Amino acid sequence: MVESGGNGQPRPDSEQPAKPPTTPTEGPPPPDTDAPAHDDATRPDETPTGEDATRRAETPAHSHGDLHPERPHAHTPGGAAQGPALGEAPKGKKRPPRAPEPRGGLLMGRPFGVPVYVAPSWFLVAALITWVFGGQLDRVLPELGAARYLVSLFFAVAFYASVLIHELAHTVAALRFKLPVRRIQLQFFGGVSEIEKEAETPGREFWLAFVGPLLSLVLAGVFYLAMQPVEPGTVPGVLLAGLMISNLIVAIFNLLPGLPLDGGRMLRAVVWKITGKPMTGTIAAAWVGRALAVSVLIGLPLLTQSGALGDAAEDSVGMDTVMDALLAAILAAIIWTGAGNSLRMARLREHLPELRARNLTRRAVPVESATPLSEALRRANDAGARALVIVDADGEPLSLVREAAIVGVPEHRRPWVAVSGLAQDLTDGMRVSAELAGEDLLDALRATPATEYLVVEETGAIYGVLSAADVERAFVKAMARPS
Repeated sequence: MVESGGNGQPRPDSEQPAKPPTTPTEGPPPPDTDAPAHDDATRPDETPTGEDATRRAETPAHSHGDLHPERPHAHTPGGAAQGPALGEAPKGKKRPPRAPEPRGGLLMGRPFGVPVYVAPSWFLVAALITWVFGGQLDRVLPELGAARYLVSLFFAVAFYASVLIHELAHTVAALRFKLPVRRIQLQFFGGVSEIEKEAETPGREFWLAFVGPLLSLVLAGVFYLAMQPVEPGTVPGVLLAGLMISNLIVAIFNLLPGLPLDGGRMLRAVVWKITGKPMTGTIAAAWVGRALAVSVLIGLPLLTQSGALGDAAEDSVGMDTVMDALLAAILAAIIWTGAGNSLRMARLREHLPELRARNLTRRAVPVESATPLSEALRRANDAGARALVIVDADGEPLSLVREAAIVGVPEHRRPWVAVSGLAQDLTDGMRVSAELAGEDLLDALRATPATEYLVVEETGAIYGVLSAADVERAFVKAMARPS
């Protein structure tokens, strides 16, 4: 199964506005002999209004800074000073620390440069397959005895190797279309190829989804041909037959026309081609996927009870009936949830263009490295700014003062702490164009993880500071907004 747009989703931000900023009063303020002459906050040509102003006011922190006090400040943001003032800890619940991105399980290798992980749930399903297939072998080859479980374990590993080949087909097609693949994960029910971007055309979308089931059908044919010279009642014959049937089932199941299955992506591509609207294709395929989930929940137990899948009805009672119902419930839940996730991701993509660096950037003031924190905060608060950029004597940006570090300094210590001790040096990746928006903006931030970024105009003039937390909050709001 191929999963597009696996970018991960930022958590909601519970940060609430704090009280108005106050200036430290304990102790005499240190003289500010090193402050730059051009210390005004950078300001935009226009003051944002309406939704833009709201979006800026409610966004949190990630900064890349490039402020030049000697250059004109006509292109810097002016609406980001609302919310908690710089240096003020937010009231209410604190934001939980960012958890490391899950690796996805045990790393097995990097074919084509894409990491392949085996999720812990795979070991559970491998044990289940070993137990079930071992019972089948006991009826077909009773002379194996306990060795049948070793044969069953080999079958489980070989089956998931086939699933890996299915996913590699998606991966190779995605790389052929210049689509980045984050990882392949083998899990409880099959595997997932996490492709970070959508295909640009419905034709590419269709082919990207179809190559997986196609390769599974090819594998089923290969195993069928390999069975021909092998005696049916032997271990190789049983293994080849099992692998042929399992790959055939994988292909047919994935061709079902509902998201998140490959057939659902193919249906989406067809509707996209007919209507010219990818969102319409996603909605259609997602609702077909939900209908498919209900059909699996109800129909699979009925099929097994009727004997249509090979067992007589009188043999399909007791524990087998419970297992069939449980399997149907799990499959239905996976399909239903995947269809819902596909709808949410499509809605997010529809709103992604609203994530603009220019709208989310915080106003910033330039200060020199020796400036006391209390004086820097006074300038920022007087200007309605929420970010500090350290510059050299020529006004060239050197580093960004981290908001988290500011909050961690007690108020009575701020007159004696220089801003240089709270700063993060600027790197090339921490300079972001003010014109970035949508996926391009998210890609730029993902390429260089940081908490703050310096936002610059095309001319190189400083626009302000972009906080990663602000982008995350706007991302979550876009996710929740109806289409």
